[in-house]
Amino acid sequence: MRLASIHTYPVKSCHRLDHDDAVVEPWGLAGDRRWLVVEPDGTFITQRAEPALALVQPSHTGEGGLLLRTPGMPDLDVPAPAGGDLMAVRVWRSTVDATPAGSAADDWLSTLLDRKVRLVYLDDPTRRSPDQKYARPGDRVSFADGYPLLLANSASLDAVNDWLVEAGEEPVPMTRFRPNVVVGGAPAWAEDEWLGRRIRVGEVAFRVAKPCGRCVMTTIDQETAERGRQPLRVLGRRRRFAAGLLFGVNLIPDRTGTIAVGDPVEVDAPAVAGDA
Repeated sequence: MRLASIHTYPVKSCHRLDHDDAVVEPWGLAGDRRWLVVEPDGTFITQRAEPALALVQPSHTGEGGLLLRTPGMPDLDVPAPAGGDLMAVRVWRSTVDATPAGSAADDWLSTLLDRKVRLVYLDDPTRRSPDQKYARPGDRVSFADGYPLLLANSASLDAVNDWLVEAGEEPVPMTRFRPNVVVGGAPAWAEDEWLGRRIRVGEVAFRVAKPCGRCVMTTIDQETAERGRQPLRVLGRRRRFAAGLLFGVNLIPDRTGTIAVGDPVEVDAPAVAGDA
């Protein structure tokens, strides 16, 4: 197996960045989901409610800032927040303090979405923990839904697309599933057997924490923001389990380091509880 592609999402639920290599930090890939769009009361906002976020193309600028782009609006340079008051924000069941990005970013996004929203930055990524049902007390996560990385298997996407074609539907790209890392060279659904084990990408080891249950975001075209029915409907017929409609697995880093496209990917024996 080899690492086929690497992706980060600087602003949660906005467009991706594709990479040849990436630094693995304890809470995920460097720069991944450190920014978040929220309601005025701090509740997180995603494409589930606002598909137009898919069209926001963020890129990193010097000293930790962002450049925001979207069709029909001027580009906006967002400097890295320089401290100040923190704001409590909520991502699913977790509440964490974050730094407001400022009125210019708030106004830009509010204009795009036609309602009042705010942009915040997770200046200290050690503040948030994953679900301890599948993690350890020292594990941390950014603004990702629950775990530091999402891994997808290219052969599993091929299987989904075969099902779609059989049903007279159009195939979908891997971007619908918004993975951080994609592996090639494994059989379809091999990742189901990796749960509770370690996977090594190059020299960096990860724990395979849990399968990833999929939601309506998979039905949103990441290039046009148009919503459809697939692939969620076919997953409901073919990949329905007690844990949800499954595609991909969540990873927690055991080490930091750098991974690169083309790195070998190996699956170790099952992890032992408490093993480092």
